[in-house]
Amino acid sequence: MSNHEKAMRPEDITRLFVERATAGDADGVAALYEEDAVLAYPPGEQTVGREAIRTLWEKVLSSGAEFAPETPLPTLLSGDLALTSSPPKDGAGARAQVVRRQPDGSWLRVLDQPEFVTPTG
Repeated sequence: MSNHEKAMRPEDITRLFVERATAGDADGVAALYEEDAVLAYPPGEQTVGREAIRTLWEKVLSSGAEFAPETPLPTLLSGDLALTSSPPKDGAGARAQVVRRQPDGSWLRVLDQPEFVTPTG
């Protein structure tokens, strides 16, 4: 895959994402996803597969998007699956990811919901 640092705990993925996104490293961001991962982005759509996710992040990162570290909420762990989430600083609702332990012990995103806005009203 690459010589990027691997996420050895589910919580590492968010930190690695911010580091790589800040560096404009779309390949490094995509390396955090399984081959058939699903990203719920752009809003109302899905991007499926690591290569499509890499292409999407390449566009997003080249547009000058900025990412800041967010304090994670407690991780929910069940065997080789984990749910990670964080409350975004922009107040947009919540971000949530399902990650899976890989055969080498590292973790990769399977499902990524970067923006979940709670309905108002």
